[in-house]
Amino acid sequence: MAEVRLVNVVKKFKDVIAVENVNLDIKDKEFVVLVGPSGCGKTTTLRLVAGLEELTSGDIYIDERKVNDVAPKDRDIAMVFQNYALYPHMDVYNNMAFGLKLRKFPKDEIDRRVNEAAEILGIKHLLKRKPKELSGGQRQRVAVGRAIVRKPKVFLFDEPLSNLDAKLRVQMRTELSRLHKRLEATMIYVTHDQVEAMTMGDRIVVMRDGHVQQIGAPLELYDHPVNKFVAGFIGSPAMNFIDSKVIKKDSKFYVDAESFQVKIPEKFYDKVSEIEGKDVVFGIRPEDMRDKEFVSNVDPEFIIKAKVEVIEPMGAENFLYLTSGKHYFISRVDSRTKAKEDAFIELALDMEKMHLFDPKTEKAII
Repeated sequence: MAEVRLVNVVKKFKDVIAVENVNLDIKDKEFVVLVGPSGCGKTTTLRLVAGLEELTSGDIYIDERKVNDVAPKDRDIAMVFQNYALYPHMDVYNNMAFGLKLRKFPKDEIDRRVNEAAEILGIKHLLKRKPKELSGGQRQRVAVGRAIVRKPKVFLFDEPLSNLDAKLRVQMRTELSRLHKRLEATMIYVTHDQVEAMTMGDRIVVMRDGHVQQIGAPLELYDHPVNKFVAGFIGSPAMNFIDSKVIKKDSKFYVDAESFQVKIPEKFYDKVSEIEGKDVVFGIRPEDMRDKEFVSNVDPEFIIKAKVEVIEPMGAENFLYLTSGKHYFISRVDSRTKAKEDAFIELALDMEKMHLFDPKTEKAII
């Protein structure tokens, strides 16, 4: 397979900068996910790698070969689109074989590759069917199979699961991850779904407004986001953000949110001593705000009281929508909770996992 390298890549559409100064090194056999909200530049970046869009400036390398002026068909890549893009008049076999026929592959080689890909994807029994006779998941497998038979250096996926229902998306997510391990291929995958990004990628590239915000392994982004945007985008439900101040009392530091104060662990004192008395955005994930009833030996200064506005039972857990003064946040608690709507609950905060952000720059302080 191949490495992919983007160096100072820029793409402008007239006066609109869609991608700005993107630098990215994708290793051989790596599964990298580009994630971000609509309009962040992730699909444009993928199309630049594919050669479907022309660079404004910068360079793209595939396997150390500069491909800025190389036609898409000569880049040795295969792309799987959101809408499958199957030929309706051809059966599954010929949809998968079409690209090989154009390249004048021998008939026995085409037959071998198509049957091998169909076996991997579990669609061998569908080879004689037309696309209209297939379900959404089956069509997506055919689109992936068409890419596999090419044996390209790089696979590109543009939101391939977004047209599928929730259950099938989970199933296809698993199948694509298994496929990556089996093929040992270099894959670049675009999605707006952070759950897909977290569960599939070796590394995740978070984008916003054409800029790369952070690149890292899923848990690195989850535990150590570089700014408020990444912190809020990675994780479900999203991280809670509470406007606060850092204060000091009796040689201890606290997050002061007016309606509650909660102690900051000593390991953060070096950083918070520099921002004493200043405004901060206090970030804490819903799963780190637990029902006190299910936490033993908790420091009383890590406990806050909040009013339960709405309870969402999820089966194994409940989401509590809470208020405290002017603040609104979500807690993810054990389903055995005795919490009631319009009543108060005590929450034990895991302050070892707290985050603080600068309210102006949105950069992470902790």
